[in-house]
Amino acid sequence: MSKRLSAFLLSFTAITLVSPSWAQEHDDLNAANNPLTPKITFNFQNYYTPELKGIDDRHANQFLLRGLVPSDLFGVPQLFRFTLPIATAPEFPRDYVTGLGDLTLMDIFVFPGKEVSLGVGPLVVLPTATDDALGAGKWQAGAVCMAVAPQKWGLLAGLVTYQASFAGDDNRDDVSLATVQPIVNINLSDGFYLRSTAILDFDLETGEYTIPVGFGIGKVIQVNDKLTLNAFIEPQYTVCSRDTGGPKWQIFAGINFQFALDR
Repeated sequence: MSKRLSAFLLSFTAITLVSPSWAQEHDDLNAANNPLTPKITFNFQNYYTPELKGIDDRHANQFLLRGLVPSDLFGVPQLFRFTLPIATAPEFPRDYVTGLGDLTLMDIFVFPGKEVSLGVGPLVVLPTATDDALGAGKWQAGAVCMAVAPQKWGLLAGLVTYQASFAGDDNRDDVSLATVQPIVNINLSDGFYLRSTAILDFDLETGEYTIPVGFGIGKVIQVNDKLTLNAFIEPQYTVCSRDTGGPKWQIFAGINFQFALDR
């Protein structure tokens, strides 16, 4: 490569990276994917699992109704998050059962930082499942911790949760569950981005675990000053597991609606 061509490419890259339009698009992409962004958010997300480990010719599906509401209660920035699954799971001797899963509530206290922002808080799980196959049948409590580090090229984040049962159906197994979710986003042009957000599950009660990896693509659309749409699809493959009934692979897809707050 000639020196003249090398100089041109370096100059073009520098101009692109510092241009106001690219910088603004980059900030919009990071804000749309940042789990600590203080905007009212409604998520419609779905996990479709075509193959289950140890269960032949069966599939499963979990549609998530998820919301995020920012608050300054007691003068402290917080994010109240809820997740309600509508699930379909195999059940014997019937073929499948569909209904509500257990409702998860989080209250995340936000500590903004220049390079890394933190969020910590309690979580509770309510046994709202309409069938034993769709929930644990236990009241659970625990904690959530997350860290978010925006980068020049995208976003790095991590979400860790722990929950344990403290009441509920005595005939159901106790719960002691930890999850780890690494989040990596790489920003592209025209609102597109690459993503990897698979959740690692560790059942501390039984010793079972599931470790998937994911790679997908998404698109952020800034509809107006108030509304941002974020649509994505991310296939996830289980690379290591010790369980029965977990996904061999699954497809995670969804659309998120993010609303800016009036200040």
